[in-house]
Amino acid sequence: MSDVEAGGNEGKKKFEKMTGSPFFTFSKPYLEFIDKEKIFSLVYIVMAVINLVIPFIILYLVIDSGFFSFGAKYVFAFIFTWIVIVFAFWIGFQLWWNRRKKITNLASSEFIATPIFSDILQTFGEWMGTIIGIIGACGGLIATIFLGSDARYLFSAIGLGFFRSGALTIILGPVTGFFIIIIFRFLAEQLRILAALANNTKEIAANIKDKANS
Repeated sequence: MSDVEAGGNEGKKKFEKMTGSPFFTFSKPYLEFIDKEKIFSLVYIVMAVINLVIPFIILYLVIDSGFFSFGAKYVFAFIFTWIVIVFAFWIGFQLWWNRRKKITNLASSEFIATPIFSDILQTFGEWMGTIIGIIGACGGLIATIFLGSDARYLFSAIGLGFFRSGALTIILGPVTGFFIIIIFRFLAEQLRILAALANNTKEIAANIKDKANS
Protein backbone atom coordinates (compact mmCIF):
# COMPACT_ATOMS: atom_id res chain seq x y z
CA MET A 1 0.00 0.00 0.00
CA SER A 2 1.40 3.37 -1.01
CA ASP A 3 1.86 6.31 1.35
CA VAL A 4 -0.90 8.17 -0.52
CA GLU A 5 -3.41 5.34 0.03
CA ALA A 6 -2.38 4.99 3.69
CA GLY A 7 -2.82 8.70 4.22
CA GLY A 8 -6.18 8.61 2.48
CA ASN A 9 -7.43 5.76 4.66
CA GLU A 10 -6.23 7.49 7.81
CA GLY A 11 -7.95 10.71 6.78
CA LYS A 12 -11.14 8.79 6.06
CA LYS A 13 -11.07 7.18 9.51
CA LYS A 14 -10.55 10.55 11.17
CA PHE A 15 -13.45 12.01 9.21
CA GLU A 16 -15.75 9.10 10.15
CA LYS A 17 -14.71 9.44 13.79
CA MET A 18 -15.42 13.17 13.71
CA THR A 19 -18.87 12.76 12.10
CA GLY A 20 -19.67 10.07 14.66
CA SER A 21 -19.16 12.48 17.55
CA PRO A 22 -22.16 13.72 19.62
CA PHE A 23 -22.01 17.09 17.81
CA PHE A 24 -23.04 15.39 14.56
CA THR A 25 -25.35 12.72 16.00
CA PHE A 26 -27.30 14.39 18.83
CA SER A 27 -30.35 14.70 16.54
CA LYS A 28 -30.34 10.99 15.65
CA PRO A 29 -33.27 10.05 17.98
CA TYR A 30 -35.41 12.80 16.45
CA LEU A 31 -34.47 11.79 12.88
CA GLU A 32 -35.30 8.15 13.62
CA PHE A 33 -38.62 9.25 15.15
CA ILE A 34 -39.79 11.24 12.11
CA ASP A 35 -38.59 8.49 9.78
CA LYS A 36 -41.02 6.00 11.32
CA GLU A 37 -44.80 5.82 11.45
CA LYS A 38 -44.83 6.82 15.12
CA ILE A 39 -44.79 10.49 14.21
CA PHE A 40 -48.27 10.10 12.70
CA SER A 41 -49.62 8.82 16.01
CA LEU A 42 -49.15 12.36 17.34
CA VAL A 43 -51.98 13.52 15.05
CA TYR A 44 -54.38 11.00 16.59
CA ILE A 45 -53.27 11.79 20.14
CA VAL A 46 -53.52 15.56 19.63
CA MET A 47 -56.99 15.25 18.08
CA ALA A 48 -58.09 12.99 20.93
CA VAL A 49 -56.93 15.54 23.50
CA ILE A 50 -58.64 18.36 21.56
CA ASN A 51 -61.92 16.47 21.89
CA LEU A 52 -61.57 16.59 25.67
CA VAL A 53 -60.87 20.33 25.64
CA ILE A 54 -63.43 21.66 23.14
CA PRO A 55 -66.54 21.25 25.36
CA PHE A 56 -64.93 23.40 28.06
CA ILE A 57 -63.87 26.01 25.51
CA ILE A 58 -67.47 26.18 24.30
CA LEU A 59 -68.68 26.50 27.91
CA TYR A 60 -66.26 29.36 28.56
CA LEU A 61 -67.16 31.21 25.35
CA VAL A 62 -70.89 30.91 25.97
CA ILE A 63 -70.59 32.17 29.55
CA ASP A 64 -68.29 35.00 28.45
CA SER A 65 -70.72 36.04 25.70
CA GLY A 66 -73.46 36.81 28.23
CA PHE A 67 -75.77 34.16 26.78
CA PHE A 68 -77.06 33.24 30.24
CA SER A 69 -78.43 36.76 30.71
CA PHE A 70 -81.14 36.09 28.12
CA GLY A 71 -83.28 34.18 30.59
CA ALA A 72 -83.85 30.87 32.33
CA LYS A 73 -85.00 28.98 29.24
CA TYR A 74 -81.73 29.83 27.47
CA VAL A 75 -79.74 28.64 30.49
CA PHE A 76 -81.55 25.29 30.64
CA ALA A 77 -81.39 24.87 26.86
CA PHE A 78 -77.63 25.36 26.89
CA ILE A 79 -77.03 23.12 29.92
CA PHE A 80 -78.81 20.18 28.32
CA THR A 81 -77.18 20.90 24.96
CA TRP A 82 -73.77 21.09 26.61
CA ILE A 83 -74.31 17.61 28.06
CA VAL A 84 -74.96 16.44 24.49
CA ILE A 85 -71.80 18.25 23.36
CA VAL A 86 -69.73 16.49 26.04
CA PHE A 87 -71.18 13.13 24.94
CA ALA A 88 -70.50 13.85 21.24
CA PHE A 89 -66.89 14.86 21.84
CA TRP A 90 -66.35 11.88 24.13
CA ILE A 91 -67.34 9.71 21.16
CA GLY A 92 -64.88 11.77 19.11
CA PHE A 93 -62.13 11.15 21.66
CA GLN A 94 -62.69 7.40 21.51
CA LEU A 95 -62.67 7.49 17.69
CA TRP A 96 -59.26 9.19 17.44
CA TRP A 97 -57.76 7.28 20.38
CA ASN A 98 -58.72 3.86 18.98
CA ARG A 99 -57.75 4.65 15.38
CA ARG A 100 -54.16 5.40 16.38
CA LYS A 101 -53.66 1.63 16.81
CA LYS A 102 -54.14 1.09 13.06
CA ILE A 103 -50.92 2.88 12.19
CA THR A 104 -48.77 -0.23 12.61
CA ASN A 105 -50.83 -2.14 10.03
CA LEU A 106 -51.01 0.81 7.64
CA ALA A 107 -47.23 1.26 7.75
CA SER A 108 -46.51 -2.33 6.73
CA SER A 109 -45.96 -1.33 3.08
CA GLU A 110 -43.09 0.74 1.70
CA PHE A 111 -45.35 3.74 1.10
CA ILE A 112 -46.25 4.89 4.61
CA ALA A 113 -47.44 8.48 4.39
CA THR A 114 -50.20 8.01 1.80
CA PRO A 115 -52.21 5.24 3.52
CA ILE A 116 -51.80 6.88 6.94
CA PHE A 117 -52.86 10.28 5.61
CA SER A 118 -55.81 8.53 3.99
CA ASP A 119 -56.82 7.09 7.34
CA ILE A 120 -56.41 10.49 9.03
CA LEU A 121 -58.64 12.04 6.36
CA GLN A 122 -61.28 9.34 6.78
CA THR A 123 -61.16 9.59 10.58
CA PHE A 124 -61.50 13.38 10.41
CA GLY A 125 -64.59 13.05 8.23
CA GLU A 126 -66.12 10.43 10.51
CA TRP A 127 -65.35 12.62 13.51
CA MET A 128 -66.85 15.77 12.01
CA GLY A 129 -69.90 13.93 10.69
CA THR A 130 -70.50 12.23 14.04
CA ILE A 131 -70.19 15.49 15.99
CA ILE A 132 -72.55 17.38 13.69
CA GLY A 133 -75.00 14.48 13.57
CA ILE A 134 -75.24 14.01 17.33
CA ILE A 135 -75.28 17.70 18.29
CA GLY A 136 -77.60 18.55 15.39
CA ALA A 137 -80.19 15.92 16.23
CA CYS A 138 -80.15 16.09 20.03
CA GLY A 139 -79.34 19.80 20.24
CA GLY A 140 -82.05 20.57 17.69
CA LEU A 141 -84.59 18.69 19.78
CA ILE A 142 -83.56 20.48 22.98
CA ALA A 143 -83.52 23.88 21.26
CA THR A 144 -86.98 23.27 19.82
CA ILE A 145 -88.42 22.29 23.20
CA PHE A 146 -86.94 25.20 25.15
CA LEU A 147 -86.52 27.98 22.59
CA GLY A 148 -88.80 27.25 19.66
CA SER A 149 -88.14 29.76 16.86
CA ASP A 150 -85.23 31.28 18.83
CA ALA A 151 -83.17 28.09 18.51
CA ARG A 152 -80.77 29.87 16.13
CA TYR A 153 -79.36 31.88 19.04
CA LEU A 154 -78.31 28.70 20.81
CA PHE A 155 -76.70 27.26 17.68
CA SER A 156 -74.82 30.51 17.06
CA ALA A 157 -73.53 30.46 20.64
CA ILE A 158 -72.07 26.95 20.30
CA GLY A 159 -70.53 27.56 16.86
CA LEU A 160 -73.19 25.93 14.67
CA GLY A 161 -74.68 29.11 13.31
CA PHE A 162 -75.40 27.49 9.93
CA PHE A 163 -78.29 25.69 11.66
CA ARG A 164 -81.14 28.18 11.89
CA SER A 165 -84.18 26.12 12.87
CA GLY A 166 -84.31 23.73 15.80
CA ALA A 167 -86.97 21.44 14.32
CA LEU A 168 -85.27 21.29 10.92
CA THR A 169 -81.87 20.67 12.51
CA ILE A 170 -83.16 17.44 14.04
CA ILE A 171 -83.21 16.08 10.48
CA LEU A 172 -80.48 18.17 8.84
CA GLY A 173 -77.90 17.38 11.53
CA PRO A 174 -77.75 13.60 10.96
CA VAL A 175 -78.18 13.96 7.18
CA THR A 176 -75.33 16.49 6.96
CA GLY A 177 -73.15 14.31 9.18
CA PHE A 178 -73.89 11.25 7.03
CA PHE A 179 -72.86 12.96 3.80
CA ILE A 180 -69.70 14.36 5.41
CA ILE A 181 -68.70 10.83 6.40
CA ILE A 182 -69.41 9.48 2.91
CA ILE A 183 -67.52 12.28 1.11
CA PHE A 184 -64.43 12.03 3.30
CA ARG A 185 -64.40 8.24 3.06
CA PHE A 186 -64.60 8.49 -0.73
CA LEU A 187 -61.65 10.89 -0.82
CA ALA A 188 -59.68 8.66 1.55
CA GLU A 189 -60.28 5.63 -0.64
CA GLN A 190 -58.89 7.46 -3.68
CA LEU A 191 -55.61 7.90 -1.80
CA ARG A 192 -55.62 4.23 -0.84
CA ILE A 193 -56.05 3.30 -4.50
CA LEU A 194 -52.94 5.32 -5.38
CA ALA A 195 -50.94 3.63 -2.62
CA ALA A 196 -52.16 0.18 -3.71
CA LEU A 197 -51.22 0.89 -7.34
CA ALA A 198 -47.74 2.02 -6.28
CA ASN A 199 -47.20 -1.11 -4.17
CA ASN A 200 -48.51 -3.44 -6.89
CA THR A 201 -46.42 -1.74 -9.58
CA LYS A 202 -43.27 -2.20 -7.54
CA GLU A 203 -44.08 -5.87 -6.87
CA ILE A 204 -44.70 -6.51 -10.56
CA ALA A 205 -41.43 -4.82 -11.49
CA ALA A 206 -39.57 -6.90 -8.89
CA ASN A 207 -41.14 -10.14 -10.17
CA ILE A 208 -40.23 -9.31 -13.77
CA LYS A 209 -36.65 -8.57 -12.72
CA ASP A 210 -36.39 -11.84 -10.79
CA LYS A 211 -37.70 -13.82 -13.78
CA ALA A 212 -35.27 -12.05 -16.11
CA ASN A 213 -32.31 -12.91 -13.84
CA SER A 214 -33.34 -16.54 -13.38
